[in-house]
Amino acid sequence: MELRQLRYFVRVVELGSMGRAAGDLGLVTSALSQQISRLEGELSTRLLQRGAGGVVPTDAGVAFFRQAQLALRHVDDAARAAKQARLAGHVSVGLPPSTSAVLALPFLRAMRERYPDVRLHLVESLSGNLVAMLNARQLDLAVLFETGSARRLSVQPLLDERLFVVGRRDLAGMPGGKTVAIARLAELPLLLPSAGHGLREIVDAAFARAQSVPRIALEIDGLAVLMDAVRAGVGATIQPGAATSRVSDEAVALVGISDRGARRRNVLASLSDDELAPAALAARVVLKSVAATLVGEQHWPGATLHEA
Repeated sequence: MELRQLRYFVRVVELGSMGRAAGDLGLVTSALSQQISRLEGELSTRLLQRGAGGVVPTDAGVAFFRQAQLALRHVDDAARAAKQARLAGHVSVGLPPSTSAVLALPFLRAMRERYPDVRLHLVESLSGNLVAMLNARQLDLAVLFETGSARRLSVQPLLDERLFVVGRRDLAGMPGGKTVAIARLAELPLLLPSAGHGLREIVDAAFARAQSVPRIALEIDGLAVLMDAVRAGVGATIQPGAATSRVSDEAVALVGISDRGARRRNVLASLSDDELAPAALAARVVLKSVAATLVGEQHWPGATLHEA
């Protein structure tokens, strides 16, 4: 099996046509078809289904396509690193919106300073979406809150976050002081993500343990809009400290929830080490280091490093 065969196969699948792929690769169609047939012969399986409308990968072809993409990316990264005699390549990292509020910019700066030749692709999305992207090999690593559907991933505990009540000081029912028990928030109009979100599950479980029921005023699945509604006095919310880092309005109060179970666990998930390119391995080390620094310097409100 040759690298050019992998490149030919990947391009055929991407374009869905043997003729278009041949033109793109600068080959005649018959020569490209022979190379694909030779590859199928070496693997003893059919990779492409040919038809009048073009070609589509078989089930075996889909599986081979994903791994071929990964292999080619690693080869390209290795070639760039060798040419530049220092770490190069690219890495894709996913962060949930609340986490990116405190972690994204310091991480970007640290990567630029330590590995200027590594091209970083940062994705901000919900934790569940990031799990799906990791499983589909669209991300190298991500900070997650749950990994129940993560297959064959390497997962390392990162830190725990305390939850806070966030709301205008003049909002009816908004508690005063530095801490409050969650049972005392039953009458507070809350703005929360909808059911199924990791944070919502944590909040609902905390209320259930306290034998209390939250008063849900609105469900908002978007951190920016949710925090705008809080600042406007529509209601209060319950969020981890990272989400509060962009709240600078003096009229908005942050009150820590004292219940022990009101915590959110952050983990660092990635593809297995043997699947990660050197740039991705380096980025994982940098991300952990930056998170530890932010916690140690108290720039991550309510966060504590996880201790195994």
